[in-house]
Order: sequence, then C-alpha cells, then structure tokens
Amino acid sequence: MYELKTKENESNVIEFIENVESPKKREDAFRLLDIFTETSGYMANMWGPSIIGFGSYHYKYASGHEGDAPLVGFSPRKAKISLYFATGDTEREALLKEFGKHTSGKACVYINKVDDIDVEVLKKLINQSIKFLRETYPQE
Repeated sequence: MYELKTKENESNVIEFIENVESPKKREDAFRLLDIFTETSGYMANMWGPSIIGFGSYHYKYASGHEGDAPLVGFSPRKAKISLYFATGDTEREALLKEFGKHTSGKACVYINKVDDIDVEVLKKLINQSIKFLRETYPQE
C-alpha cells in the first residue's frame, strides 16, 4: 500500500523557520507565516519535514487513492520559495497573471522573494484555493 510521505506532524513551525539558512528567506518565511495565518484563519502546522500547511482536507480520487493534505501552504526551500495552492482551479490561473514574478509547476508556484509578488493577489489565491478545495472535497 502506498504510504503518503507528507503528513501533518507535531514539528515546531517557528523552530523550522528559524533554522532556514538564508536570512532573507527566513524573513520572507515569517512574512508568509503571518499572511497565510491571517488570510486562511488556520494555525500553521508542519507537513512532512519542510512544508508549512494551513488547514487540511481529505481527498479521494477515482483510482481509490486517498489522503489528507493542507488547504494551502508554503516551503522556504534553498532555491526558491514554494507556494501550495489547489490544482485544477481555473481561477488560480487568472489570479497568477496578476501575481508578479513567479514560475509554476503542476502543484506549486515558485517565487524568489515576497517583494517580487503582489501580496493582495497572494491573499486572493489563498482564499480561492480554500474555497475551491472545500467545494471539491466537502467535509463529511
């Protein structure tokens, strides 16, 4: 049986951020922590060794694969900061056009620093992601 690696755990979010090597990334991580906490209304929790997640939802795919994931989150990685929003939401793509300097993969949006992006659009992305996931995976 497939074991999900990214699980919510009891690791300390503040300690994790304090151990980020780059002072600028550490400063940005604290800024993002404030923005995500305030906007989402959820307290931060560690998911796996390096993702700071907010809220959670349970998903189940047609294939039978299921699990839990944060509604939104971020990770201050060495190369770039990864932002996690819902995938499959068409409104996400429209908001990203106004977001500022970023690149995106299937599940992540990557930024170099918070100063490169529009924080108001970030807040819209957080709210839209939570709304989309709550509608797609209603809590039972």
